[in-house]
Amino acid sequence: MRKPKNKFYELEHVAITALSSEAKGIAKLDGKVIFVDNALDGDIVNIKARKGRKNYDTGEIVSFIEKSNKRIEPYCAHYEFCGGCKIQHLSYENQLEWKTQVLKDALDRIGKVVYPKITPILGCEETRFYRNKLDYAASNSRWLTVAEINDKDTPIDRNGIGFHKAGMFDKVIDIDTCYHMPEPANAIKNFIRKTAKEISLPFFDIRNQEGNLRNIMIRNTSIGEWMVCISFFEWNNTAQELMQRIKNEFPSITALLYTENSKGNDTIYDLDIQVFMGRDYIVEHLNSLKFKVGPKSFFQTNSKQCIKLYETVKEMAGFHGDELLYDLYCGVGSIGIFMSQSVKKVVGIELVEAAINDAYENVAMNDIQNCKFYASDMRTLFNQDFIKKHGKPDVIITDPPRAGMHPDVIQQLLDLACEKIVYVSCNPHTLANELNLLCEKYVITKIRPVDMFPQTLHLETIAILELKK
Repeated sequence: MRKPKNKFYELEHVAITALSSEAKGIAKLDGKVIFVDNALDGDIVNIKARKGRKNYDTGEIVSFIEKSNKRIEPYCAHYEFCGGCKIQHLSYENQLEWKTQVLKDALDRIGKVVYPKITPILGCEETRFYRNKLDYAASNSRWLTVAEINDKDTPIDRNGIGFHKAGMFDKVIDIDTCYHMPEPANAIKNFIRKTAKEISLPFFDIRNQEGNLRNIMIRNTSIGEWMVCISFFEWNNTAQELMQRIKNEFPSITALLYTENSKGNDTIYDLDIQVFMGRDYIVEHLNSLKFKVGPKSFFQTNSKQCIKLYETVKEMAGFHGDELLYDLYCGVGSIGIFMSQSVKKVVGIELVEAAINDAYENVAMNDIQNCKFYASDMRTLFNQDFIKKHGKPDVIITDPPRAGMHPDVIQQLLDLACEKIVYVSCNPHTLANELNLLCEKYVITKIRPVDMFPQTLHLETIAILELKK
């Protein structure tokens, strides 16, 4: 069927033949690709499409002719609009298969590297309620559904607490039940929303920088400790009343915290955090190790799967016990501390000074003597002088952010030429690109994907690189 010349057009009986790396269904028409939201390979659908760029258009499903056998019914009432669980309509078995294919495509098309057979992906036992941290935004301009907009008879309450609508910095989807985090996370969030309305605590207006209730962070640990940290535009009597009511309703909260944020952004890392009740931290256990987690701490947000990830890193690295291990982008030191019993010494580097402070508290909490951590920009600290002072590592673990490593760091890795690099990646595309560069001197000997975040697009990968002989 030929497309008309206007911007939008409709197509019938469209076969979805594949799934993109962004989990969009792929259809092909007259040599052009159409990316269809929420479609799966095997779907046959009627779509409304929109002209895009030269090589592709975008579309959305109007109705189904036939549904893919990979498709399941989403369980979350907010799924259609939220975007936090983009592949909830794909069965978990097929999620793992698709994520493995995303990794393979990245290695083939972007990395263009030689790699061994990919070890089967390590999936999650729990595909719901697995997160230990969620950040909610409060807004006086929540996102409205079409049904709400068209309902002229029902007054609209614009206050809401939830997640930002994709592409809309000023619109928040009001979330009732989120399946990412176990209870009482939803009970706490919903109580805060209800109580704030009862006491007339104004919800934040991000456009005009007005209002008071701004953000809610909820954290928990596997041993049952809970943290709630609320950001207010200003600390006043009404804010204090909300905190007191939370304390009364949830006396078992381990750390009830607040901060005052009148900045133009929502980050709390440069703010002072105040304790309203309990401690200023909670404690997480990874096997026998204990970790102090504060409101600003960088910590893996799936604790149970984190243990499996680190155990897999240890197994794939094949430590002998006498290695000097460098832990790059070490955060609060969790990987290095986890590996410390299997190596002679750990040296960690991290940009954020608060994270390094946490790392030292964590080694003290576990009475570990063979770890040293340093706070600095990786590209400036990780140099020949640093290596002369601390020794040439036998193994390097690098766990960079999604954007990957700075080119100077990659060059330093190549110049250093240590025997083994363990790359722990949270972005298959970045991983593939940087493996291409590292393979100038290294060969990839092992590679395994690990699913830390079911229902989402995210994927962790462990790659072992060994120096060419």
